[in-house]
Amino acid sequence: MVLTIDRSVYIVNRMPPKAKTRPKVADLSVRDRLLDTADRLFYHEGVRAVGIDRVLADAGAAKASLYQHFCGKDQLGASCLERRIMDGRASVEAYLLDTPPSQRALRFFDWVVMWAKSKDFRGCPLQHTLSELTDPAHPARSVALAQRAWFTERFLEWTTAAGVRDAKATARALMVLFDGALAGSEVDGPQRASDARWMARKLLAA
Repeated sequence: MVLTIDRSVYIVNRMPPKAKTRPKVADLSVRDRLLDTADRLFYHEGVRAVGIDRVLADAGAAKASLYQHFCGKDQLGASCLERRIMDGRASVEAYLLDTPPSQRALRFFDWVVMWAKSKDFRGCPLQHTLSELTDPAHPARSVALAQRAWFTERFLEWTTAAGVRDAKATARALMVLFDGALAGSEVDGPQRASDARWMARKLLAA
């Protein structure tokens, strides 16, 4: 489970802060056009709902290019998720860079609130992947699970630094709040992320 949107998060919409300047479509390689198009369509509409012919048409790419770069739709989806994850981690790390380790757990939820308030937020891409792609062998599932493990490690690192009484239990509870913040914000709006931040403050003060 980081947050600008374009090429910055879990995932994930891409996560804040400020958007990077994107090259013009005509200047993108075929591989990048496929990634950008598939990422947008898969995130907003779902992997199963979007056929590969639509991705190719929107990207202006031939089917041969798909197999040359990604070996098929499944690997294209996994590559989109990997790119979101790289951007998301970078966003989280940049957001927390000047925050003392003891305060990073709570500060992270400020980042979550910011992500949930961003105009292109459509929920958590990891949650989407794991709920939509149920085949254990799908390459995107292993990517999503690895990122969830990364978040689990970060929460334990942050709760340990915060000096709470039971760092492991608190880290697990924060992961639950994180999941709920994203799922709830997708349905009800960003107030759910703010609610999770409020509860995280209570947990960390206990």
